[in-house]
Amino acid sequence: MDAVPAAQYAFLDGPTPLAMAHRGGAIEHLENTMPAFQACVDLGYRYLETDVRVTADGVLVVFHDPTLERVTDRTGRVENLSWAEVSEARIGGREPIMRLEDLLGAWPDVRFNLDIKAAGVLAPLVRTVRRMKVADRICLGSFSDARLAAARRLFGPSVCTSLGPRGVAALRLSSYSPKAAGLVRIQAGCAQVPLQLGGRALVDERFIAAAHARGLQVHVWTVDDEGDAARMLDLGVDGVMTDRPAMLRELLEKRGQWVPR
Repeated sequence: MDAVPAAQYAFLDGPTPLAMAHRGGAIEHLENTMPAFQACVDLGYRYLETDVRVTADGVLVVFHDPTLERVTDRTGRVENLSWAEVSEARIGGREPIMRLEDLLGAWPDVRFNLDIKAAGVLAPLVRTVRRMKVADRICLGSFSDARLAAARRLFGPSVCTSLGPRGVAALRLSSYSPKAAGLVRIQAGCAQVPLQLGGRALVDERFIAAAHARGLQVHVWTVDDEGDAARMLDLGVDGVMTDRPAMLRELLEKRGQWVPR
């Protein structure tokens, strides 16, 4: 098994495998709510994954969907509503939507993997991160290569980012063909990838080796089956994101790989 790359970013300097609670453990708790995140921290999680959107008046919120309908008792697009309007919505009919700054300030030792859900998030995110001095506690990801490129320009080289879709595709290709090694030129800290892509397994020994050869950690999402989690850990992934944080903690404990907060 290839050696885990030395951490280039403060965000990644925890003992691997990193256990990450996806949206605060969306199967076990109400996703992206303070009680969910608190429950994960109480379990000993040091890494929390969440999503960032911005309201019409520039307030960053912890919310996955573009609209409120799926998980709250209100309707409308987050980007078209003021914070006053968004703050009235209740996730699961009972928990308020959080401001990002409240989450970032809740636990000074917890780290946050932030999925940038809209281009408008970037400017207020830069201001918030600099004001709160939390650059070493965040990793930025996105399904948009353009957003990630903009994030790298705005934040500079000290903030950890993951590869975007093109970078992941190039890394996969390079794992099969040494001639394609030069395709992976993006400066990033990790490749955060799904279990499968297009119905086929994405992560295997070659993919992990290609990532490690470039100093990239490999984090897999969203792993909610214990068998899948064990298989990924056996392959040597550096991090696992899950909607079932209690399951992942129990598995890591059984394997002697759980490092509590």
